[in-house]
Amino acid sequence: MNLRALVVDDEPLARQRIRHLLKRVTDIEVVQECGNGLEALKAIEDLSPDLVFLDIQMPELDGFGVVEAVGAARMPPTLFVTAHDQHALRAFEVHALDYLLKPFSAERFHQALERARRWCAPHLAGGAPDLAALIEGVRLERPWVDRLLVRQGDRHLLVRTSAIQWIEAEDNYVRLHVEGTSHLMRQTMTGLLARLNPAQFRRIHRSAIVNLDCIREFQPWSGGDHLVIMRDGTKLTLSRTFRDQFGEWL
Repeated sequence: MNLRALVVDDEPLARQRIRHLLKRVTDIEVVQECGNGLEALKAIEDLSPDLVFLDIQMPELDGFGVVEAVGAARMPPTLFVTAHDQHALRAFEVHALDYLLKPFSAERFHQALERARRWCAPHLAGGAPDLAALIEGVRLERPWVDRLLVRQGDRHLLVRTSAIQWIEAEDNYVRLHVEGTSHLMRQTMTGLLARLNPAQFRRIHRSAIVNLDCIREFQPWSGGDHLVIMRDGTKLTLSRTFRDQFGEWL
């Protein structure tokens, strides 16, 4: 069974190089090429490729942003491609599937392909735990996500986390409340909270996360709960379960 590959790079010549090298192998086919991170997100969602060649340095949304937006657990196995030998990249050899430093030789490329084949064979249906480790491994360099990708009709929007006032659980989705509007995103509350800066976002209820910068006041309520009054007047419940983390404020 052939591996279906997605090639993502903002440089046409770089995409051409990968495509040319892949023509020499019979078990990997390129299903699409993308010139930026936003195109890559849509292609990953629409095509569910088995393997992604992903550039790191791209405008608007870089390779790290793509992985974070898709979610490490749902990101296809990925070979990172970069022209920058930065300190953080040394961690990729331990945590990532592999990375290719431009300009790379055909021999180095095929070494990466062989690693991808070995990894993909037993894991095609099992997500990408190595990518989750990659994100954890570079967390000191990129501590928390600063933007989230949401779908609005046929468009994909980037929402800055600093603009999110509070987050509400809706079944298997979360609703981001952002400056007078809201966006639905397929993500669990626990999964999303793990990606947000705990110095800015905290859970106040099993169905609500708040941006601490957007809280106006706390008010005692019944049964040991508190009301959280947001700056826009929204009233939310701080349950006893999560009250201890606000001890210095109450």
